[in-house]
Amino acid sequence: MKILVTGAAGFVGYHVCEILLQHNFTVVGLDNINDYYDVNLKYGRLEQLGINKKDAEKFHLETRGNKHGSKFSFIRMNLEDREELPKLFASAKFDLVCNLAAQAGVRYSLEEPNIYVDSNVVGFLNILECCRHNSIKHLVYASSSSVYGNNKKIPFSVEDNVDHPISLYAATKKSNELMAHTYSHLFKIPTTGLRFFTVYGPWGRPDMAPFLFTDAISKNKAIKVFNHGNMERDFTYITDITEGIFRVLKQDLTQRKESNEFYKLYNIGNNSSVKLLYFIEQIELNLKTSAKKLMMDIQPGDVEKTWADIESFVNDYEYKPKTSIELGVKNYINWYQDFYKIK
Repeated sequence: MKILVTGAAGFVGYHVCEILLQHNFTVVGLDNINDYYDVNLKYGRLEQLGINKKDAEKFHLETRGNKHGSKFSFIRMNLEDREELPKLFASAKFDLVCNLAAQAGVRYSLEEPNIYVDSNVVGFLNILECCRHNSIKHLVYASSSSVYGNNKKIPFSVEDNVDHPISLYAATKKSNELMAHTYSHLFKIPTTGLRFFTVYGPWGRPDMAPFLFTDAISKNKAIKVFNHGNMERDFTYITDITEGIFRVLKQDLTQRKESNEFYKLYNIGNNSSVKLLYFIEQIELNLKTSAKKLMMDIQPGDVEKTWADIESFVNDYEYKPKTSIELGVKNYINWYQDFYKIK
């Protein structure tokens, strides 16, 4: 099977490429390597996949050998590129598409809304159009727990109303679900949306809480604790996320097509809610350092609590998250200290 993974230099995208290659998929990774955060981290992920920085900067509609031989290639491209993206689909003849590329970050969407519409809405439409015209067998795409907004019903279920997002980022993810539903209905394209819940782990993004806390505590700086610490998150370790994505990608779609279930939507999380202060305690424990905490009000766009109801995902895919918060934080701290060469 040949698969396109967009956002391949990103946190989740890189790990998805790794698990697909381990299972002998032929993978084409696509990413625009934007500077939303430190690009050296993105290049570092690509190096793990056998693509050096020099080649990653100049690749465009071409492939080269690397440690995976002909099994992995990388292309630098924007999803918004309406000319080159269709050319890629026409020439590469993908079987599957895993769309993980997006402009990430809830708070940044308050500052640069146009970037989110370009990448997350226009880019996703281009992906759908390419899937439509190139007989893609299955489109799997990333949504987000942020679509639930300030939902008071806990845990969050895919059956809940999500018509009231409280950030533009969340609104773009909700729009992706609606667009996928439309294309599944009109053109019989099998699509599966996965609402991710607070993914963390090695190679994680530096704009997310695990990195911000770890980095500040390591440097003896104060950390900002929003909503005065009264936050809870369904923290989900990266390998539990990628195992779930892989189970969806390798699914035999015969039964879904026969029952006319072209559109599917799931939560993918740890199925538990962890207090933010406990998460910080685990970081302190592994760094053997106490954090200096600045207690602050909740920020616009943030939600107080997330918790994924994953019953339907468990039933359909026998999905079972395995990584405890204690082990997950330990693994993350070990990676952070190794990557940034901190004793």
